[in-house]
Order: sequence, then C-alpha cells, then structure tokens
Amino acid sequence: MSDSNSVPSSPTLSTPATSPPPSPVLAKLNLRDVSEAEKKEAANIKAQANKAFTSHDFNKAAELYSAAIDLNPSDATLWCNRAYTRIKLEEHGYGLSDASMAIQLDPKYAKAYYRRATCYLQTLQYKKAIGDFKRLLTLEPQNQLVRTQMDSTQKILRKTEFEKAIEMEEEASPVDRCYAIIAEGGCDVDKSYDGPKLPIVEGGAYGITREFLTAMIQWFKDGKAVPRRYAWEIMLGAHAQFVKEESLVALNIEKGMTVDVIGDVHGQFYDVLHLYSLTGEPSDKHCLLMNGDLVDRGSWSIEVILTALAFKWLYPTRMYINRGNHESKEMNRTYGFEGEAKHKHGEQTYKLFAHIFTTMPLATLINATQPPASPGKAILSPEGHKRYFVVHGGLFSKDGVTLEDIRKIDRIGRQPGQEGLMYPQELPGRGPSKRGVGIAFGPDVTRRWCELNGITGVIRSHEVRQEGYAIEHDGLCTTVFSAPNYVDQGGNKGAFIRIDAAGTQQYTQFEAKPHPPMKPMAYASGGLASLLM
Repeated sequence: MSDSNSVPSSPTLSTPATSPPPSPVLAKLNLRDVSEAEKKEAANIKAQANKAFTSHDFNKAAELYSAAIDLNPSDATLWCNRAYTRIKLEEHGYGLSDASMAIQLDPKYAKAYYRRATCYLQTLQYKKAIGDFKRLLTLEPQNQLVRTQMDSTQKILRKTEFEKAIEMEEEASPVDRCYAIIAEGGCDVDKSYDGPKLPIVEGGAYGITREFLTAMIQWFKDGKAVPRRYAWEIMLGAHAQFVKEESLVALNIEKGMTVDVIGDVHGQFYDVLHLYSLTGEPSDKHCLLMNGDLVDRGSWSIEVILTALAFKWLYPTRMYINRGNHESKEMNRTYGFEGEAKHKHGEQTYKLFAHIFTTMPLATLINATQPPASPGKAILSPEGHKRYFVVHGGLFSKDGVTLEDIRKIDRIGRQPGQEGLMYPQELPGRGPSKRGVGIAFGPDVTRRWCELNGITGVIRSHEVRQEGYAIEHDGLCTTVFSAPNYVDQGGNKGAFIRIDAAGTQQYTQFEAKPHPPMKPMAYASGGLASLLM
C-alpha cells in the first residue's frame, strides 16, 4: 500500500548532504512581479491552507501553502506558515529553509525568527536557537514567553556542554551503583506501600510473575507509581537480558509462531495498552518486537518503559526491544523523559535508564523458518526463506555494510549522535534529510543493500505515517509508527506488522484512545513544551 498522505517529495541530490535541504519550491523560486489577481488567488489558497492546518491535515496544508507560494513568492507570511506546517510534520530541515526565506523577505518578521528557532531547537542546535530568540527579543522586548524559552534553552546548552566536558572522566557504572545502594539498605520499599508486590524468590532476591505485571499495569492505569526499588528491580532484570544479546539480534520464527513489530509509541501509555490488547502479550507462540522510541514526548514514558522492561524480564526470548534515537541522553534532556524520570523516581533512576538504553540492541533480524507461500521476486536468505531487517532509523551512509558488521558493533555504554539517522526518500541515491539531521536514502540504496545481505525487506520506524504504516521503495522498505494521534494533534493512525513463520506480513491499524487530562511534554524543560510539539 502506498500512503496517500505521504509527505511531499524530497529535494534534489545536488544539495550537499551536510546542508539543510531546501524546502520544495525554494530551489526554483523566482521573485518576480506578482499581479493583483495572483495575490488574490494566493490569499484564497492561504485561507484553505489555514483551514487544513486547523483541522490537523498538515500534509494538505503544506501542499496548499506551496500552491500559494507559487502564485505569490514574495509574501513572507506564506513561507512562515509553511515553516510551521513543516514543524508539525517534523520536517525541520524544510522548516529551516522556509523560515529563513521569510526572514530574507521581511527581516523584521518576529514570527519567522520564532519558527526558525523552533527548528534549531528541534534539531538540537541550541546556540543557533538562542541567536534567533535574541533577535526576536530585539523586535519584541516585552515577550516574556520567548525570554523564558531562551533561558530554558540556555540551561540545556550549559548542561550539555558540562556533560561533554566530564564524559571522559571515569564514573561508577549506574548498575553497580544501584546494586550498592540496595545492599546498603538505601532503596527499601516503604512499609506503607499497598500496591502490587514483587515476589521474593530463591535466595531472597526479587523475581517477577505474570500476576505482578498484570497488577502493575492496572496500578499504572489508576495513576499510581510503583516504589523506586521495584522500578530498579525491573530495570536491572531487563538489563541482565540485554547485555547477553548482540547488537543485531537473530529472531527465528518457528512453525506456528508469529512476531508483531511495533513502531514508535513515545510515552503514550493508554494507546500502548490498547496496542497490547490487539497484539496480545508475549507467549510461547508469540513475540513482540518494539522498534525503539518508547519514551519522550508523551507524559507517561515511565509507565510505558517499565511495562516493556517488565515484559523483557519475564519473557526474555519473547519480548525484544530495539534502541531508538530517543533512547539517548541528548534527546531525553530536551523532550521530557529526563524530567519525568527524575520527577517520578529520582536522579539515580534516570542515570540507570540512560545506561540501560545503551545496552539495548540496535537491530533485529527476523528469520522465517518455513518456505514462502508465494516468493515471486522476493529477495530470500541463502536458505531460501524470507527475512526482515528491523531497525529504528534506516540504512547506512555508505554501501557495503553487512549483517556481520552490525552484529559486531560495540554499543554498551555509548551514546549515539543524531547524524547517523537515515530516512527513506523517493529519489535515488543519498541526500540531505527533510528533517534537518541525518541523511535520506533512495530505493536504489535499499535494493543494493537487501541484495547484498539476502534481506526480503527493511522495516523501520522513526517517522509518522498518517495511516500508521507505509510500504515504500518498491516494497523493500516499510515504515511502521505506533503512536496514534501523535502528541494529541497528529491525527494519524497507529499500526503494527504481524509476521508468521513463512514471512507473510499482515498490517493492523488502530486509533488513539482517551487518556487522563495531561498534555504531552509535561516534563519538558520549562516553557519549551509548546515549541517541541
């Protein structure tokens, strides 16, 4: 299926991959004289675009703003409005270009500086965001919201630079530190706690049972928290399993088994519970594979990640979790998880999460074990079976990368950067990403890599798809996204992919569910939540 609501096509490959991509139309812009009739028609189309934006149909709004720009390219408000639409679509590279064009047309356009600062902040370019906030404040010196947002960005920048300065210093492992605190009696369960109880197993240690997990989920639904000690035990139990796994996990689907591939869920706990009701929980005949970005943005990230890690502890060979780009300090600092973890369970808990994220595998190879029902022209493994490479972001900045290369990556304890992120595009080859970080890869890149490694298809996540999934690159690349109505405004469906022992894929879509009255990004740095949604 092709996504009928897919984003506009990517820019040409003549742009250096290190540059922010120009937004479509910008490359062919001609600031000509505009007739009154063209201005009037552009204004009419702008009104339609505004209506589409208000209805959260951001793809349609982008198309309409583009049509208005074609008619009246000298109108700075059209560029600024489309920049805001790009932000909603998480196309921050395009948004940067549009906001910069609006500023070029009107250097005193305060809102354009605000949009560009937002794009810089979203792509973690804090110094440039601060620069635009300062320019905006020279135009609007009484704007206290912007001043607060600039102050918050400066705090993030100072913290980032401080952490970089000390990151080379030796520090005790958060895992060892937590075990030491437990041994010293510094993390005992409060006697007044009356919620679900972890059972004591042989040797006096805590274990986990299905009954506890079920009760914990209900406890979370009721808006309650488990003790810090229980959170640590769940995290440490999952950690013990992650460190046994290679960076590329092999998941063989035996006859009678299925595996469900789940995309980004981003702390949307009540949607995750609905999702689990559709997938079913892990069992002898059924596996779950969560393909990264479990945390950030949504305001129940702790509940989402503890539930997933509890499944990993209880069903280590039936629950799999790939690492996403939001399982990292850099993203957690900005998008809310660091604040949430510290608020709910304290500083040491966040440090433990940050380390455990580095132990998560980077990719999973799903291997069918039965012959395909109808192989057609599918690329098969050397054994003649279908197999799928599941990774959060996408493929690589160079050709020739093998499965063995991925398997050998030394990941534990290492924080990833954002420049390695990859995004599928319609054009061949590689080019700058519309999101302003990473690189886009075309269908030819995907085919070469799949043929080299005997891969039937790449399954990735990381980007919203309005239908919850999209089959791209001639069927060789599928994007799956499992956070419906993303950050309460995307209007998108969620989806997951079920794969059986013959490698047959089945797609299930679902809608968002109601949740308690808490906005996304509730734990983000002060004043920044509105900028980051």
